[in-house]
Amino acid sequence: MADEGYSSTAWESTDNSDPNASQTPYYGLFQPNSPSLIHESVTAPALSSLPVKPSSPPPRSSSDSLGRSSSSRWRDSVPVTIERKDTLSMIPSDAISLVETSFDENVLRVLCELDCGVPLLLDRIKQSMVSCREASVFFKKRAVLEEEYGKSLQKLARTTSEVYSMNDGKAGSFVGAWQSSMKIHEVMAENRIRFAQRLNEMSDELASLAKEVDKNRKQTKELASRYERALQESELNMEKSKNRLEISSEELERVLLQKEGESLKDGGLQAKNQGGVAGKRALGKAVAKGGLLLKGKNPGNIQRQEDDVRTRVSNASDSYRKALTDTQAMRQEYFNFQLPRILRALKECADEIDLGTQYHLTRYAFLFESIVLSDGSTLVPVGPEDGIGLKSTIESIDNRADFKIYMQNYAYARGGAAPRGPRREGPAEEGFLPPLPTHGGGAYSAVHANTPIGNSHNAQIVDKGRPTFGVDLAEQMARDNVELPAILEKCCVAIEKHGLRSQGIYRISGMARKVASLKERLDKDMESVNLDSEEWISDVNNVTSVLKMWFRELPDPLLTSTLHQGFVEAAKIENDRLRHIRLHERVNDLPDPNYATLKYFLGHLHKIAEYEADNSMSIQNLAIVFGQTLFGQIIPGNGSFSGHGNGGIADAPFQNKAIETILDHYSDIFVDEAEVGA
Repeated sequence: MADEGYSSTAWESTDNSDPNASQTPYYGLFQPNSPSLIHESVTAPALSSLPVKPSSPPPRSSSDSLGRSSSSRWRDSVPVTIERKDTLSMIPSDAISLVETSFDENVLRVLCELDCGVPLLLDRIKQSMVSCREASVFFKKRAVLEEEYGKSLQKLARTTSEVYSMNDGKAGSFVGAWQSSMKIHEVMAENRIRFAQRLNEMSDELASLAKEVDKNRKQTKELASRYERALQESELNMEKSKNRLEISSEELERVLLQKEGESLKDGGLQAKNQGGVAGKRALGKAVAKGGLLLKGKNPGNIQRQEDDVRTRVSNASDSYRKALTDTQAMRQEYFNFQLPRILRALKECADEIDLGTQYHLTRYAFLFESIVLSDGSTLVPVGPEDGIGLKSTIESIDNRADFKIYMQNYAYARGGAAPRGPRREGPAEEGFLPPLPTHGGGAYSAVHANTPIGNSHNAQIVDKGRPTFGVDLAEQMARDNVELPAILEKCCVAIEKHGLRSQGIYRISGMARKVASLKERLDKDMESVNLDSEEWISDVNNVTSVLKMWFRELPDPLLTSTLHQGFVEAAKIENDRLRHIRLHERVNDLPDPNYATLKYFLGHLHKIAEYEADNSMSIQNLAIVFGQTLFGQIIPGNGSFSGHGNGGIADAPFQNKAIETILDHYSDIFVDEAEVGA
């Protein structure tokens, strides 16, 4: 019939699914390897494609679900490409260790039994998307705050460091501590900037996740709506076929009444009326009662009319039977196959965005905890290899020593200038007091300033005229006819005997008064000084400070001004092996006195580094302490070297690197195979 809702070829099966699909439960539908192809019939609505997550976990068997039929009419009626983008692919694989990803088949089974399963999941996904977007916005705003804080702190630290170097601020230990504290702030700022970058990445990933899930939700919703509309249209066509069958049956009954001439009192008709179709068939009674039986009509016409009506009844019956069968099959296919499939897709979308949001929140908590711990370890390092921390850096400021050095330099610089204050001396008649006794009769010189006032013991020391401080290394070794400077051997032996395990050996300075006293005594009569006495072993830092002072006061640095640039250029080489070779060559170029002294002293430092676990002085720390001490510092203006100069700051890192490399390879550079065998 032309007005029927289904053609004779509608809903024919063209099963292109996996041959093993008959053993797969309907609750495990979204499988990338077995997509169902639903071919479009003549009048059935075309359904849009639904992307399906290709990486969804394999379904588990369900005892409550029906076997998958190869003659399914629903899934073979309209083509649907099952390929949904995996929006969790942006999340690292370690998310499995943070969130649970298993799919709960029991929940899916309960959802299939609910009439509101689809809208329930659609609303749940909307809630999850709102939560995901809120987390993304929070990460983005937090990243802006962290980036602004990090860049501001970084700019402040760098600007402060540069401005201080251009201003006339305090020098000495204060400037070193100040610059180190600015470096600590720069490290903290860089950590915050990296934290902001990670937050931006997580925000973008969450936004992308919400966008993809929203797209999948809309596609699945549209597919569910089309399936429902198709089922409703099938039910409507079935009702129409049923009505046509009833009308044709009533018409056949009227024709039969005409043919038989049945009256109103016909018991058979009354029995049929009482059987349940009285309302519909009352029309036949009315026709009979009204005298419309047309008894005089041609019997041949009545027979042809009967045959025609019987044909229509047969066609209507076949059409109704087919519509009923198709609707029942479609309903069974929808509730047993398509609805679980749609619910699984929606549930996987909900799980996907929930797990993604939870993963990124967990990741945020971990990163936040890490950045706080990083700030803490920067301020208070766990081990000596991480630095000394902000508090220890500030505590390293020695105001007394800084002031003493400043006072010496100030008095020396202004010693020849005319006094600007009141005169000390003058005629008594003009009101001047008698002159006070002076120490040296003028401004404090560097030597007198180092001499403790009132030290009667030092005043009794007899100067033997063999000074060692400020004397050229080769000259004093030739004068004393020794292979090593006596002061070097004397101090190193005492330090190794009493200070190998002393915390911060060589880094911590001794008391200025004690250091000056020991220096004077060693300079006047070295042999009379007993470094094993309680006076010196009570604080071995006094001995280390004197030894460092001896190196600084050498007229020509231990590594010589001539080879200074060669050492610096070698230290700039990035390749470790090549840097070692070039520095070895520079060491071999040293004069014999300098080579012997360097070999002995670095062997001493190498022994100090072996006790790093006790004294916290690694090779790197020792290199920082002795970098400028052994190289000397260039005094601006005349290019000469001095242990108290303010120049040569740019070369300091390379000086330290040179000493560190030589110490690292001490055995390769200084120890011969014959010495090792001996």
